[in-house]
Amino acid sequence: MSAENASAVPRPPSRPAPALAPVLTGAQAVVRSLEMLGVTDVFGLPGGAILPVYDPLMDSSELRHILVRHEQGAGHAAEGYASASNRIGVAIATSGPGATNLVTAIADAYMDSVPIVCITGQVFSNLMGTDAFQEADIVGITMPITKHSFLVKKAEDIPGAIAAAFEVAGTGRPGPVLVDITKDAQQAEAPFVWPPKIDLPGYRPVTKAHGKQIQAAAQLLAEAKKPVLYVGGGVIRSQASAELLALAESTGAPVVTTLMARGAFPDSHAQHLGMPGMHGTVPAVLALQEADLLVSLGARFDDRVTGKASLFAPNAKVVHVDIDPAEIGKIRAAEVPIVGDLKDVLVDLEAAYRSASARAAPDTEEWWSYLDGLRAEFPLGYTQPTDGLMSPQYVISRIGEITGPEGVYAAGVGQHQMWAAQFIKYERPNAWLNSGGAGTMGYAVPAAMGAKVAEPDRHVWAIDGDGCFQMTNQELATCAINNIPIKVAIINNSSLGMVRQWQTLFYDGRYSHTSLNTGHGTVRIPDFVKLAEAYGCLAIRVEKEEDVDAAIRTALETNDRPVVIDFVVSADAMVWPMVPQGVSNSYVQYARDHSPAFDEEA
Repeated sequence: MSAENASAVPRPPSRPAPALAPVLTGAQAVVRSLEMLGVTDVFGLPGGAILPVYDPLMDSSELRHILVRHEQGAGHAAEGYASASNRIGVAIATSGPGATNLVTAIADAYMDSVPIVCITGQVFSNLMGTDAFQEADIVGITMPITKHSFLVKKAEDIPGAIAAAFEVAGTGRPGPVLVDITKDAQQAEAPFVWPPKIDLPGYRPVTKAHGKQIQAAAQLLAEAKKPVLYVGGGVIRSQASAELLALAESTGAPVVTTLMARGAFPDSHAQHLGMPGMHGTVPAVLALQEADLLVSLGARFDDRVTGKASLFAPNAKVVHVDIDPAEIGKIRAAEVPIVGDLKDVLVDLEAAYRSASARAAPDTEEWWSYLDGLRAEFPLGYTQPTDGLMSPQYVISRIGEITGPEGVYAAGVGQHQMWAAQFIKYERPNAWLNSGGAGTMGYAVPAAMGAKVAEPDRHVWAIDGDGCFQMTNQELATCAINNIPIKVAIINNSSLGMVRQWQTLFYDGRYSHTSLNTGHGTVRIPDFVKLAEAYGCLAIRVEKEEDVDAAIRTALETNDRPVVIDFVVSADAMVWPMVPQGVSNSYVQYARDHSPAFDEEA
């Protein structure tokens, strides 16, 4: 997912240091630097190589440290914290396996442009390269999946490295930054100078777009007969939802929001066609496919949206706006490339469009007539299971309806993720958190935990599958001990649901190793209710639709501990619509015209 701008992630104002620089250990400098940067919450787990930092951390009155049960949980919690609040998330781990356990979360943050800073301990600098105990080249390992990785070997370099890490993580296209600090650097002493000089040669994010490109894009919008605003997660990272709304209403163009952009534009708005892509709505998929102009805003033409890229939107000209110049032209050539911060670009583009359309107003009446016909003919829906078990779509829709748009919804990966994207109505940005690019199982529970820490006054749901939940459910202990009362909805179909769906459709129903035995029958391994109770949670099992609402309301009324609801649902439910991988999105048009089952599936 593409992203945004220098102002996208607000960095707290740094406080001036005392006139006479105090002499601190490197470990003390780590803690003081975080305090100076306005950090209030960190997620971590101590170990030998980072232990010096944990001693002064204990004395800090400004930093709340949340002890996780696994470093991956710390990374995902930092992601959830950042994604729910537009602040920079922080995770801390020790060397070797502690650091490598962060790698999945770092890769996830890189794919989805989430601003986090990961601080890791490293072995003594004289032991590096000797295969010392718990040594791993985490800088080398993470180089392809971070915006930058710092290796710090001197105590005096620590404040500058941490300040630079925050600068890089939160400006330009946001993303993860790693700061790896040797143990001798943590133990040595040096004057603590703040603010430090930040030296980032060559790092100059472009935020102001070229005026001629803005004018060219506005002219294309004014001339288009079938325009579409193709909105990606960069709009959310850029905090540009209000500016997007203004442009959409000025142009009258239809809007589609990708999986990462759900909530960037209100679902209730008349111009919103829904989510495009493999499991997108029919109107959204066909609008993109048949458009004569795509205005791509912070989107990266992901394969899950385009299908076969060479056949995607064959008749459309492209205006591509992105903070990251590397994204423009990577998948689809753009007639008008615009590099800049979306929050600023959208303001300039809306003003330029008003000027261009005053000379020649676009005529999109026929286009809207066609799209409205698709909306009427193919509303998003689902069929009831025939096995007597609950419909997962019903459960998820009721969670959204009862909780409302002010809630935060973090999903795992798979069928439940797609249903949560489809059947919960999102009216605001930062309400929908998920692992879009990496597709990381185990994201939901720790991400919800981080989101609840960042936004304690909101109801925060982890909507998880029975497979995903078993990867990181140990963080329920973290939540229970630290008074982080998240709500967890396990959509328990007793299988790896999305894999099973593909096996149904493409492997003749040969269900090779996708049954989990968690929900159906008399034997449940594990029994999620007993497991949740062991972790100090309120636990509820729901097997009938008439009990769904009461369980959700109980969860919302319970704020003294986490709540886990085991919703036992049908394994036969599938995510529809579906464009098979590697085919053109025109497949939807073909299926609509030739498949008698398409109406039901759509």
